[in-house]
Amino acid sequence: MKNSSKKFNGSESLKSTAKEPLKELKSSESPQNDDLIITEVPDSIIKTLESRIDHMCVKKDEGDERGPSCNMASVPGAVTQRSCVYGGARVVLMPITDAIHLVHGPIGCASCTWDIRGSRSSGEELYKKGFSTNLQEKDIVFGGEKKLFDTIIELNGIYNPAAIFVYSTCVVGLIGDDLKSVAREAEEITKCRIIPVQSEGFRSFNKSLGHQLACDAMLDHLIGTGELEKPEKLGLGQKSLASTQEKGPTLNIVGEFNVAGDLWAIQPLIEKMGITVQSAITGDSCVEEIANAHRADLNIVQCQKSSNYLARQMEEKYGIPHLKVNFFGIEDTGKSLLSIADFFQDQYPEIREIAEKIIETEIKKVRSEISHYKTRLTGKRVAVYVGGNKAWSLISAFEELGMKVIMTGTQNGLPEDYHRIMETVSEGTLVVDDANSMELAKLLKKYHPDLIVSGAKEKYMAHKLGIPFCDFNHDRISSFASFNGFINFAKEVDRAVSSPVWKLTSKYYQGIV
Repeated sequence: MKNSSKKFNGSESLKSTAKEPLKELKSSESPQNDDLIITEVPDSIIKTLESRIDHMCVKKDEGDERGPSCNMASVPGAVTQRSCVYGGARVVLMPITDAIHLVHGPIGCASCTWDIRGSRSSGEELYKKGFSTNLQEKDIVFGGEKKLFDTIIELNGIYNPAAIFVYSTCVVGLIGDDLKSVAREAEEITKCRIIPVQSEGFRSFNKSLGHQLACDAMLDHLIGTGELEKPEKLGLGQKSLASTQEKGPTLNIVGEFNVAGDLWAIQPLIEKMGITVQSAITGDSCVEEIANAHRADLNIVQCQKSSNYLARQMEEKYGIPHLKVNFFGIEDTGKSLLSIADFFQDQYPEIREIAEKIIETEIKKVRSEISHYKTRLTGKRVAVYVGGNKAWSLISAFEELGMKVIMTGTQNGLPEDYHRIMETVSEGTLVVDDANSMELAKLLKKYHPDLIVSGAKEKYMAHKLGIPFCDFNHDRISSFASFNGFINFAKEVDRAVSSPVWKLTSKYYQGIV
């Protein structure tokens, strides 16, 4: 893998991955400098810095699994859209509803903490309150440990939370505050779980480390500390399984954060199969549920990018096997339910039949609901630029609507993410890693897809370029998971693509109006 970490000195030429001969613009074509020779880049992808070339690739054939260069520091000056390690940690932990999430650092690091993922709750709302130690200049000079300790004591007295997560930021890492010792001392006094999260933002250029650090915090201080017995309760399919066993199977839904209520579309299907959901980690969860997560029979992993590590560690520590699932799209939702049923079938023979009946009923309903949307969407081209897991999990969902993904990518992808993407995408699909705003704008201008699916940062860029946009990140308000969520997904995509406003923008770009 080529190392793209070399410094850009301002004289680096613009190059392309194309093998076409490069054309030179002579001095007569360059009014700024008579001695300057500029290399013109072929149009195979886009003009970009030499060190960024390897971060874009096109799948050539079905056997081509070589993804783009990834998991490297962003090119200096590229204005990357990446988040930091602290950001990666808080998106994993903050959906825990009955805990306080305290940011130890300057007030800026606590911005928008309460609504960071649009994660919904069916009960507690404490997680939606934002808390910060608001470190000032004197705290930087003399240390912030006393201020942190006093803040924890005060918050515990006011709110009596089930736990307090304390997040370390860059400043705290630089001045050397000892979160663990403060947490131990405060826990002895408050008798409340005080959980340090060593998430200094500068620890890596990739927020995926933050995901791992959040998982480590749960493994070290929360999971396995519960005192409840294994749940007796069965799900909605209890009658079907009661003849086989007195107790039903249990599982944890790992890496599901209940964005826009996605969990509430997944959990009922599992319960209809007679399976009790021990905990969701971490959407719509409470501290005690996660503390008893080690009592489940199985972990199913929805967001594999953020939570594969947690599932592997729980398997090693507690012997809980795990399955990778995907509840986006009709086909993948059905496959996920069947894989869960197959896991439990030896102990509960009827469960496979129950799952098949659920899938048959749900698919029949969904096909009927989306037929008129599919008619309008068939043949449309899509660009996907989202989190690592969604960069491949959405592809089959679009195919079910008759749409073609022509470009996909992510900001923080790891080699295993791109390996999965290259396995999933079709020949000719462009795959991009850590595209900055300028590169993304050039790509959208060049390929001009009928729709881009991304997050809030890319929304207005797409609109200014006259391209329909669909939000699949934290700010969306509609659930897209499971069978019912796919109906919402088809509706949202059709609403974006079929809006008459885009007919006017296309005329504008053609110079007609």
